[in-house]
Amino acid sequence: RIGVRMKITVETTVRALRSRVWNAYSNPDDILQWNAASDDWHTTRSTVDLRPGGKFCSRMEAKDGSFGFDFEGTYTRVEPERLIAYSFGDREATVEFLAAGDGAAGVTVRVTFDSEETHSVEQQRAGWQAILERFRRHVEGGD
Repeated sequence: RIGVRMKITVETTVRALRSRVWNAYSNPDDILQWNAASDDWHTTRSTVDLRPGGKFCSRMEAKDGSFGFDFEGTYTRVEPERLIAYSFGDREATVEFLAAGDGAAGVTVRVTFDSEETHSVEQQRAGWQAILERFRRHVEGGD
């Protein structure tokens, strides 16, 4: 629903070593490769200071140049290869790196974030899930 703040969770399971998954999620060079919800968008710049109080910023732009914005915030909690928590504006998010639950090798990446009031929950969930699927393909070598 628009106008109501709630928690939204998306997740995917990445078939890779935990260290590789963690590094791909937190390395600016990797972020440039996967951080977009669709093929007509891309991340043109990324900075990461991965520590509590450290800042991050990803410049996201439409490839046709029609629109762009900075997705930026401050890390509030960092547990290497386990958890990243951050605030962005008046919202918060956590990224958990969990052992895959199906007994197979891999890492389940679960992102929980505060909704915003401009787009529907369904739109927000779909967008964040699309980014997470691009992340999975990147790590697994398909991007």
